[in-house]
Amino acid sequence: MLQLRRGVMRAAPDAGAVSTFVAVSAAGLVIVVGIVLDCGGRLRAIENTDARAQEAARVVGQQLDEAAVLRGDGYVVRPDPVLASQAANAYLDRYKLHGEVSFKDDHTVVVDIRTTYDTALLSVVNLTTLEVHGQGTATLVHGVTEAENG
Repeated sequence: MLQLRRGVMRAAPDAGAVSTFVAVSAAGLVIVVGIVLDCGGRLRAIENTDARAQEAARVVGQQLDEAAVLRGDGYVVRPDPVLASQAANAYLDRYKLHGEVSFKDDHTVVVDIRTTYDTALLSVVNLTTLEVHGQGTATLVHGVTEAENG
């Protein structure tokens, strides 16, 4: 409220308090919106990375051990880590990703991908990237009426 003293209008002592409150509240609101936006983006990145890892695991699962098939031992994944990594990374290169391949057994392959998500608003508080991890598993099965291993 403005007061008139000795012919001069003066502002009340609490003038400007609302603008300070609005500035502090707006900064807090931007941080909350940044957390929601960037965490949602990270969740989408995790979903995409999981899908890419799953597809890379399927690609590795197609690297059959032909000798085992010809011997009648059934379908088994070729347990060659170099060829498996090459097959997975050949698929992942188009997405600018890199995967680590491991074998649970001679019928199951696992692909792990570690990458980062670049933040949009959290970079204001010096948080420029968030870690993203994706994993995909493929199990080689065959059969007419039900899945059979071997």
